[in-house]
Amino acid sequence: VRDAVEALKKEGLECDIVGGGGTGSYYFEGASGVYNELQCGSYAFMDADYGRILDKDGKRIDETEFAPSLFLLTSVMSHAKADKAVVDAGLKAQSVDSGLPVISGREGVEYVKCSDEHGVVADPDGKLEINDKIKLIPGHCDPTCNVHDWYVGVRSGTVESLIPVTARGLAY
Repeated sequence: VRDAVEALKKEGLECDIVGGGGTGSYYFEGASGVYNELQCGSYAFMDADYGRILDKDGKRIDETEFAPSLFLLTSVMSHAKADKAVVDAGLKAQSVDSGLPVISGREGVEYVKCSDEHGVVADPDGKLEINDKIKLIPGHCDPTCNVHDWYVGVRSGTVESLIPVTARGLAY
């Protein structure tokens, strides 16, 4: 990008805005001295895939830079086996193209696979009960948002707002 900006400058074309980068690479573009506009977006939600990226000190960015704010609320529907719980969030509720969701706020359980309507949670200690609510951090936030009609804004455990996803499903 630096070379392209310099080549344009040599031809008399100044670039007032040099934009690029994203949530996964913002640190490097920001430190490069080339960009004066960063186009990060997913940081606002911080999905499980971006959360795995390490910062300059080798720590996960979802633990140091950006906390997750987008969750899918799912319920335990049954126990297929003593160590496996079935939840009501599968492929039709989320995108798994960048990996499975991560369970937030519960130790010792892991979302391990999904079908169209259901997910399977490994529960080796059998702690999950029928109707327990589980917060999932989506594997990929962008296409997950595209399958929902609204966001439910929650603050301090209270629903504060419903925000429509007005561009939901639009391809153009």
